[in-house]
Amino acid sequence: MVKSGIILGIVALILIVGSTFLLSPLCSPCWGIVIGLAAGYLAGVFDKPLTQNDMIKKGVIAGVIAALFAGAGSLIGAILNGAYLNPADLQNIYEFLDLPASMPDETTIWVGQIGSACCVGLVNLVVIGGLGAAGGALWWQIRGKNQPVQSIIQ
Repeated sequence: MVKSGIILGIVALILIVGSTFLLSPLCSPCWGIVIGLAAGYLAGVFDKPLTQNDMIKKGVIAGVIAALFAGAGSLIGAILNGAYLNPADLQNIYEFLDLPASMPDETTIWVGQIGSACCVGLVNLVVIGGLGAAGGALWWQIRGKNQPVQSIIQ
């Protein structure tokens, strides 16, 4: 479970830093759906627990580990995005989209970037952790219940 959490966490970190920097911190929950399911499923592939309850617990733990990396990715991407944006560029985007807006200042940009990254990081913690359980249950239904029972007495 730790191995799958770290593997998918590194993938999440890279994907979320990229999408947060290029677009917005609000894009990272979309990655959370795929990352959570994959972390739970991969935990089953690596650990092969004997009961469904153990599998679901391992899926949640793998998902939470991956979510911690995803939260770090959201913050890193938000910092990069906040450093890259300037008020004039944001005003040009508003004008291009024909939206009424006053000229934002640097403080507003930074508060928006960091605040949204923190909120999205918390959402990802719940989403990725919950879907880690779903990925674990999915592995159990596909592979786990059909695995040979190991003998306790040897």
